[in-house]
Amino acid sequence: MRLHGYFIHVLSVLALCLGLLRPAAATHIVGGELDLQYQSGSAYRLTLTLYFDAINGSTGAIDADATAGIFEKGSNRRIQDVTLSAAGNSYVPYTNPVCAIGSLSTRKLLYSTLLTLPATVYDNPNGYYVTVERCCRNGVINNIVAPGDAGQAYYLEFPAVVQGGQAFRNSTPRIFPPLSDYACLGELFYFNFGGQDADGDSLAYDMVTPLNGHANVITSRPAQASPAPYTEVSWQPGLSRTNQMPGAPTLSIDARTGRLTVRPTRLGLFVFGVRCSEYRRGVKIGETRRDFQLLVIACQANQTPQLVVAAPGNGAGTYQPGRDTLRLLPGPNRCLRLRFTDPDPTSQLQVELRAVNFAQALVPPATLTQGTVRGPGMPDTLTSTVCFPDCFNSHGRVYLLDVIVADNGCSLPRRDTVRVAFTAQGPPNQPPTVALVSPPTQFPIVARVGDLVEVDVEGVDLDRDDVSLELNGRGFTPASVGAQFSVVSAVPGRTVARLRWRVDCRAVARGLHEFEVVASASPCQDRQTSPVAVVPIRVQYANAAPVLTSTLPAAPTGPDSVLVIRRRLGDTFTATFTGRDADLDGLTLAAAPAGFELGAVGMSFSSSGGPGTATGNFRWTPGCEAAQREPLEVSFSLVDNTCQPLPQHLRVRFEVERPGTPEFLPANIITPNNDTRNDYFALPTLPPDFCEQRFASIIIFSRWGNKVYESPDRNFRWDGRGVAEGVYYYQVEYTDGRRFKGTVTVMP
Repeated sequence: MRLHGYFIHVLSVLALCLGLLRPAAATHIVGGELDLQYQSGSAYRLTLTLYFDAINGSTGAIDADATAGIFEKGSNRRIQDVTLSAAGNSYVPYTNPVCAIGSLSTRKLLYSTLLTLPATVYDNPNGYYVTVERCCRNGVINNIVAPGDAGQAYYLEFPAVVQGGQAFRNSTPRIFPPLSDYACLGELFYFNFGGQDADGDSLAYDMVTPLNGHANVITSRPAQASPAPYTEVSWQPGLSRTNQMPGAPTLSIDARTGRLTVRPTRLGLFVFGVRCSEYRRGVKIGETRRDFQLLVIACQANQTPQLVVAAPGNGAGTYQPGRDTLRLLPGPNRCLRLRFTDPDPTSQLQVELRAVNFAQALVPPATLTQGTVRGPGMPDTLTSTVCFPDCFNSHGRVYLLDVIVADNGCSLPRRDTVRVAFTAQGPPNQPPTVALVSPPTQFPIVARVGDLVEVDVEGVDLDRDDVSLELNGRGFTPASVGAQFSVVSAVPGRTVARLRWRVDCRAVARGLHEFEVVASASPCQDRQTSPVAVVPIRVQYANAAPVLTSTLPAAPTGPDSVLVIRRRLGDTFTATFTGRDADLDGLTLAAAPAGFELGAVGMSFSSSGGPGTATGNFRWTPGCEAAQREPLEVSFSLVDNTCQPLPQHLRVRFEVERPGTPEFLPANIITPNNDTRNDYFALPTLPPDFCEQRFASIIIFSRWGNKVYESPDRNFRWDGRGVAEGVYYYQVEYTDGRRFKGTVTVMP
């Protein structure tokens, strides 16, 4: 739609309206909204977006900051006031810049601050609201009473930051950018007010009456916002919240999408209010409001462009939406032919292709997307072609494609849309096949541990598509048993790969391994697979237990039996061990002491082994260290080095033999008279010395406790000379603390 001579008429109408304005200081505010976004921790950013009339408003009326009040819902208790600093000043762009008029221009002013919402303060389950109040509105607004005296209250609700003892994070929804467009009298006007929510909450939209608040022409900027309730603007007779401006239909918003629509029936400037409520798990947690205005002017008449879609094929007729379903078959002609025109002179037309029920990325580009008709040297009708590639395939589904042509009418373009229903078939193609190159004569293939199994597999595609081969296992992964699969050769239509498997112990437990090979080809990025080829390989495994023999005495039978070997101090013991294995597996002989080191107790063990045989030699020379560390148990083991070994064990307990202890019968009378009988006192039957248990001393006392004799020699002889006749007491001590006491009588 073009302005031409109507532009002068519009300007004169606006000039007449502007002559009725109040002083500029009261005519600058267009609308605005509040926004609260979570940052981190307890930090949030509060922003006021204020829209300012850049034509009629004085730049001196632009505030350097704004004051917001935060209140508790329900009680209206003031929590705090915050100052928002100026953070941005820009123009709101037109949807189509060519449609701009000199009487409509809007500034977008931003005021913002970071604030803290501690959980100890903002925990009321009723939630909170934020308000900024300012006056005044444009004095030429046509749908409210006394617009020049009407203030604005920007309002936002948010939930408590802690719920159920847990942090509750939330950011308010952000409504899409405001309109800077005007509406044309009698023409359908639409604009997307739908929003985005950082938390993924559900959004719902409705029309609300703009808030007037407490600001007025005398106090245009209150020092602080007042708590709710807030007065609303007063509608002109016949208007209301659900009918905010004259229209057929009147101004409304889609509750789900936020799309704003109206067909104005009256010229003028109209204020309106939109609310966006957010819900989490079905519960409303907040809302934000946008207060804005829409200018309706008389525009030059604009006619709708016309679009015709022709089906593929020479001589094909015009496509009839809702009746025809096109079929794109394999071959050279898979193109839609588009013809579009416009009855208006010098119309700039633009074509858009929009997928309805399939991926937009699959839509091919049109050969011509924009052009001018009915201008000097320009055609009356433009033509374009949309050709679908050979590989495009709807797989039997009916695809829907909207072909849209739009003009450059003001304030918004007129459109003609043809919805094309079609199916598309890809080129004919056969799936690949897979087979073994040289099938083995025996199935399943039999292998043993250590064998190398190699099988070549071939994938063939008769359409000469590239073939890929993939190896899998039934109930296992080939890599888990060490199998490898690699390409040997590949040409268009044929690929050969080799299964190479060096069988090891990982394969023993399963036994039968069924490898599956599948061939695939992807013509037109459409993967096709062959039936599965199975390569069965059975792993055979058997193991006989090795035999352990030795020169040890015959051991007792039973799983927990222990052979006992006893030797005196210094008496060396040796034993030879021999292992045999009928499977010729490698053998290992070992001696495992229980809680001690062999060398520390005089033991040693050496062994050697090979396929099917092993020998070992054990030697023990017991000493006092062995006697102190008893019990001494050694487990001799023979292990066959195979996948499932059957070890043989022999447990031996080694003990140090103690010397015998004679009966202790000490003499108790001596007669030192040199008659060769009982001439001295001695203790030949004391316990013998053994390692740390050795004789230390003997002391003899008189009945009054006087020491009369002492000796460190266990072979002492006391002849009693020099002592009086009578009873004497003796005490014998050993190095391990043992004591022996008794009496001896000295007689003449």
